[in-house]
Amino acid sequence: MSPALIIAKREFRSYFDSPLAYVVICLSLLVLGVWVFLGPGHFWQVDQATLRAVFEALPWGLVLLIVPVVSMRLIAEEKRSGTLEMLITLPVKDSEVILGKFLGALGLVLVFVAMTALYPILMFKWPWHLGALDTGPVWSGYLGLALMSTAAVAVGLMISSLTESQVIAFFVTFLVLAALFWVGDLGTLVPNIAGTVLRELSFKQHYASFERGLIDSGDVLFFASCAVLALLLAFRSLESRKWS
Repeated sequence: MSPALIIAKREFRSYFDSPLAYVVICLSLLVLGVWVFLGPGHFWQVDQATLRAVFEALPWGLVLLIVPVVSMRLIAEEKRSGTLEMLITLPVKDSEVILGKFLGALGLVLVFVAMTALYPILMFKWPWHLGALDTGPVWSGYLGLALMSTAAVAVGLMISSLTESQVIAFFVTFLVLAALFWVGDLGTLVPNIAGTVLRELSFKQHYASFERGLIDSGDVLFFASCAVLALLLAFRSLESRKWS
């Protein structure tokens, strides 16, 4: 097994060695259920076999809570506790440390995303049959969530690599991801090229196609590019310790 996968396995397991993973997943599923069935425009009001409310709420939860909580400790805690220096003295490359940490955190986020599949299964397959569900938007919606999660976790890892404080990493990740999510709304108020650029930088804008059941290669490339760029910056941040 490669060093990156060993680190990823250790990181993923560490979440479940503490209450963090259980609290985040259970609390998030509970809040999602309340929103879907009792929130504005909830399932019973729409009176259709649709999961639109789920795919509208999930990006908010990922951006504002789950990714910041999961990613804040990735590098920041290693720096604070001094275990980072021990880790990098092992026969592993900086890139393997970054990739391993990234895969471990992304694994937990994707576990949560996969757990939300309980809603369509329970509502439309078994034990309830609340209508004939169009599965096209469901599959594309989950693909969009996976891609957006990949980019968001990479951004969170990059920010965690810049500080020794988990609290700072959480709030900065929260603010950056919130800005990336809603910057498209600001773009609608700005004319010409500037507005177009802002809209193209928006996570919300690129996720919207998946939510409607469309898979656009441009949107896939956008999230993949964001993830790669953030991971490269995290690698450079980790590497910079050699010159300090």
